[in-house]
Amino acid sequence: MRSPAIRAFSGVLAVMSALAAGHLLAGLVEQNASPFLAVGNSAIDLTPQPLKALAIRWFGESDKLVLLAGMAVVIGLLAVVAGLVSRRGPAPGAVLIAAFGTLGVAASIARPDAGAFGALPSLVAIVVGVGAFVALLRTDPGPATGRRAFLLTAGGLAAGSLIAGFGGTALSRRPAGRAREALASRLPAPQPLPGGADFARVGTPTFRTANADFYRVDTALVVPQVDPDAWRLRVSGMVGRELELSLDDLLRRGQETRTVTLTCVSNEVGGPYTSTADFTGVPIRDLLREAGVLPGAEQVFSTSEDGYTAGTPIEALTDPDRPALLAYGMNGQPLPAEHGFPVRMVVSGLYGFVSATKWLTDLELTTFDRQTYWEQRGWAQQAPIKVQSRIDRPKPFEKVPAGRFTVAGTAWAQPHGVDRVEVRVDDGPWQEAQLSTEVSGHTWRMWRAELDLAPGGRTVECRATDKTGKTQTQQRVPTVPDGATGWHSIFCTARER
Repeated sequence: MRSPAIRAFSGVLAVMSALAAGHLLAGLVEQNASPFLAVGNSAIDLTPQPLKALAIRWFGESDKLVLLAGMAVVIGLLAVVAGLVSRRGPAPGAVLIAAFGTLGVAASIARPDAGAFGALPSLVAIVVGVGAFVALLRTDPGPATGRRAFLLTAGGLAAGSLIAGFGGTALSRRPAGRAREALASRLPAPQPLPGGADFARVGTPTFRTANADFYRVDTALVVPQVDPDAWRLRVSGMVGRELELSLDDLLRRGQETRTVTLTCVSNEVGGPYTSTADFTGVPIRDLLREAGVLPGAEQVFSTSEDGYTAGTPIEALTDPDRPALLAYGMNGQPLPAEHGFPVRMVVSGLYGFVSATKWLTDLELTTFDRQTYWEQRGWAQQAPIKVQSRIDRPKPFEKVPAGRFTVAGTAWAQPHGVDRVEVRVDDGPWQEAQLSTEVSGHTWRMWRAELDLAPGGRTVECRATDKTGKTQTQQRVPTVPDGATGWHSIFCTARER
């Protein structure tokens, strides 16, 4: 009888081999068909909305990494169990491993973007996992020759797993990288900003957010790697004629660059999920005009490579005064993969969950009867961005010098623009802040104010008003179903110099 440690080790190594084999094959056929990723994506889809919001609040943009790590721990523990229950032979553990693999098959088939070969990587993973487990347990680790054979088998499986795992990742990333390099020369350089567009020297963000720092909140467990040569965008539904466009077709059209602030509906009051960039692409209204919108159409139902869907009101996409792009460039560079390469939607004035579909593959004109991914999970059908402002300096609970002190922050009210920001201390009178130079109504504005802070604990609040006269409400509501509201406040301690 093999020791519990050997059996547990065999279970872990067999499951690792299974996942690696499935991942390698998925790199050749369909990235999201990887058993590990398919189960992870299903976990995201099935997680109740309050838990999703909690994960974003606790872990921010690392929520997917935390999920993957948690899955790895759970799978590892189950693999140990598979080994431990196989005291008299490999059959019990083999059945458990096959059952794990069946979950992968089910998750792969259930994906909205599942293709013809979606279940194949998980089926291969079952065969590899069961075969590896049986081979390990039937190799006697006792005598010298048996021990040598066991170590050779285990070492070969471990090495093969590493090669397969890295190979699957490399295979999925190769085409996108080459095409992004070719696209770079066709994009305009970022335009100079007017002087005074931000107050970064006193604690606000820079006006234009670097691509690496731009917030990312989406449902993709791993970044989809889309082959741009094979990519096609379909415009269908309630149109006079359907369109199908390649990336080259889009690049041959007249391009437009617009500076836009995007905001996530998951952004809590004072939160970080808002960023600004120059986006280059094709106006969506031009494609809709070419396709011919039929009477009765209410929304553009957009679909992502990974099956995510969003619904955007047609009025927002055809408004000539509102940036609404099929973007393939960002800050003078090809759109990064994590932000939607090769093409994403960018629409000013709407939260991202109804307007900013990444890895775009389909635009279907339909009515609001068609429910999107987030609508099915309790979020709103339409979600215009709410007037918001945030204090960036000082940070919460920071110790600052008493006396004259510069408080600074950020405000946004797309698509109308910020008209003024007011600040107050300890429920005192409101004081109007100085605003940065406006770039457009579709972007954020920074603000600063000189405040007199008496020694002791102080609460600083801010509120913004947009150019229609609408002032940020004091009423606190959560992000669900259409965005958080409330005044941002921070507590700091002013100390004598």
